[in-house]
Amino acid sequence: MEDVKMLKKMANTIRFLSADMIQRANSGHPGVCMGMADVVAVLSQRLKHNPKNPKWLNRDRLVFSGGHASAMIYSFLYLSGYNISMDDLKNFRQLGSKTPGHPEYGEVPGIEITTGPLGQGIANAVGFAFASKYAKKLLNSETAKIINHKVYALCGDGDLEEGISYEACALAGKNILDNLVLIYDSNKITIEGSTSLAWNEDVRKRFVAQNWDVLEIDGNNYDEIQKALDACEKQTKPTLVIAHTAIAKGSCSFEGKASAHGAPLGEEDIKCSKEKAGFDGDVLFSVPEDVLARFRCAVENGDLMERRWKKLLNEVPLIEQNETLKALLNPDFSKISWPEFEAGNEIATRESNHKILNAIARAIPGFLGGSADLAPSNKTNLADMGEFPNGKNIHFGIREHSMAAITNAMSLYGLFLPFDATFFVFSDYLKPAARLSALMGLKRFFIWTHDSIGVGEDGPTHQPIEQLSQFRAMPGFYVFRPADASENIACWKIALKLNAPSGFVLSRQKLKTLKPFTAYGSVENGGYMVAKRENANLTIIASGSEVMISLQAACHLELVGINANVLSVPCMEIFNAQSQEYKNRVIDKNTKVLAVEAGSGIEWYRYADEVLCMDSFGASAPAKDLFKKFNFTIKGVKQKALEMFGKDYIETEAKGCII
Repeated sequence: MEDVKMLKKMANTIRFLSADMIQRANSGHPGVCMGMADVVAVLSQRLKHNPKNPKWLNRDRLVFSGGHASAMIYSFLYLSGYNISMDDLKNFRQLGSKTPGHPEYGEVPGIEITTGPLGQGIANAVGFAFASKYAKKLLNSETAKIINHKVYALCGDGDLEEGISYEACALAGKNILDNLVLIYDSNKITIEGSTSLAWNEDVRKRFVAQNWDVLEIDGNNYDEIQKALDACEKQTKPTLVIAHTAIAKGSCSFEGKASAHGAPLGEEDIKCSKEKAGFDGDVLFSVPEDVLARFRCAVENGDLMERRWKKLLNEVPLIEQNETLKALLNPDFSKISWPEFEAGNEIATRESNHKILNAIARAIPGFLGGSADLAPSNKTNLADMGEFPNGKNIHFGIREHSMAAITNAMSLYGLFLPFDATFFVFSDYLKPAARLSALMGLKRFFIWTHDSIGVGEDGPTHQPIEQLSQFRAMPGFYVFRPADASENIACWKIALKLNAPSGFVLSRQKLKTLKPFTAYGSVENGGYMVAKRENANLTIIASGSEVMISLQAACHLELVGINANVLSVPCMEIFNAQSQEYKNRVIDKNTKVLAVEAGSGIEWYRYADEVLCMDSFGASAPAKDLFKKFNFTIKGVKQKALEMFGKDYIETEAKGCII
C-alpha cells in the first residue's frame, strides 16, 4: 500500500492548485477537482505512462470524461512532468493559453482526447479499449505481449445520465473489454442540486446487466481506492468502480454543496481550506517539494518502461509482428488496387463505395470499421475480413452516437484508420461526436448513404434535407458528395491524404458513370468544370446525382440560346479554399449562376444567383416521382434557368447530346 499520509498531501496539492487556478481565472469547476483529487493521487502512482513521450503506444490511456475537471487534469499533468508549466496553470482559461476551459487534444501533451460534452469521454474510453483489443489480435503472441496497457476513464453523474454512455457501455460489455476501468465519481450533485431531482436508477444493476464487474468504494478513502485498483489488475470484464465522494472535498464552506460545481470558492474559503489541511493559506499555487518529487517519479519510471518495451520489440522472434506494427504505423496507400468503373454503366455511389472500401481494407492493415446495424444497406461489409475483434467488421448496433465517439478514439489510438456508417439522415444522432472529430482534426471517415429525397418510399423521416448544409458549415470537416463511381474514387484519394475527418454522402439510387473528361480543373480542386460552352451565359453548379441532370439540362438549354457551363463540386470545403483566380476560371463572372442540389442548399448562395433546392421536407413515394415533384429533372433545371433569363418555358428535344 502507498503511504496514506503522502497520498493525502499529494491529493491536497491537486485540490489547492485547482482551486487557485479557478480563483485566478474567476471561472471553472472546483467541486469535481477537489472531490476526485484522492482518486487521481492514488491512480497517479500506478499509471503506466511516459511524460517524456506522451505518444508511447503501450501507455495506459487516461480519459477525463468530465472535462469540466480540467483544472485537476492540468494540475496532474504539471505535477507528473508533462510539458506544462506553472505559468500555464496561472493562465488557466485565458486567451492563447495551453490550459483551456475543457481539455483539448493537441493543446497540452498528455490530453488523450478532447472532452467536455458529457458522456463523450466514456465512449472514447470504449474506443481506446476497442483499438487495443484489435491491436492485441494483430500484434501479440504467446511469448510477446506488445500491447498490454489499460484504459482508465473518470466520469460523473452527468456522464452516466447521457444516453451515449449507455450505448457505449453496452458495447463494452458485449465485447468483454477486459482492460477498461471506468471510475465513477458519485457525488450525487448536479448543477440544479441533488441528482435525485431527475435521476434514481440503480447504477450497479445497470452495469451488471451490461456484463460489467462493479466495485463500490468510498472515493475519498485511500485504502479503498487502492484495493479497488488492485482488483482491476485481475479483471476479466470491463470494470466500473463506483467511488462515492463529496463534491468540493476539503472546502471549509462548500463541501457537499451544489454551489461548488461551477463557480470559484472565493479567497477566504480557499485560505481556510488550505490551513485546515496543513498548507499555508497565504501561499498561492503551492507545491511541496516532496509532493513534486513523488509525482515526478513518473518521468523516470515511464522512460524506463518504454525502454523495456522497445527492447521487447527488438527481441520479438516473429518478424511478422514487427512488420505488422510498421505497416500499421505507416500505411502505404500506394498499395491500394482501386476498382475500375466503365463510363456509361450505372451504379449507386454506395455500391461503388463498397468496392472502394474493400480495396482500401485489403491493402491497409489498420483500415477497419462498421455500421450502426445498416451494413447491408450502407454497403460497408468488408468481404472475407472477419468480425471484430478477430476481424475488421465492427458491429456497433443501433448506436450512432457512441459509434462515432468510439471511432474518434480509435483514430487517435495510433494504429488505425476507422470508418463508421449510417443513413445520412441519422447523422443527426452522431453530430456531437462528428463535431469533436473536426475540432481535433482526426483522420477518420464517416459513410453516409441514402443521401437525399432519392431515399424514396421511406418518406420524409428518412430523407436528409438540411444535413449537407449542417456539415458543410462545420469548420475542419470535409464533405464529399460524388457524382458517380469514378469521382468517388478521386474523393477517397483526397480524403486519405487529409488530416481531418471526411464524410462521404452517397446515393441509394443508381447513377451513370460519366466519361473521364474535365473541361478545366479536377476533383482535387473540390469543384471543376465538366462541360464548357463557347459564349457561355450561364454556369450550373451541382453535386452528386444532380450533376447528370444538370448536364442533360444544359444540352436542352443550348437549343434555346442559353449556353451553360456545368460544374461538379463534390467537396465544397476544398473548392472554397481555391484561389480566386481558379474560381474565376470555372465560374465565369460574365455568366448567371444557378446551383442545383436536392438539399437545403443555402450555402450555394455565396456563388449562385439562384438555387434550385429543397425548401421543404420530402414525401413518401418512389424516388423518380419525388425528383419530378420537387423539380430535380431536366425540365425543372431548364425551367429555372429560363426564368433567370426572363424567358417562357419552351419544349426541346436534345438529340445527340454526349454525356
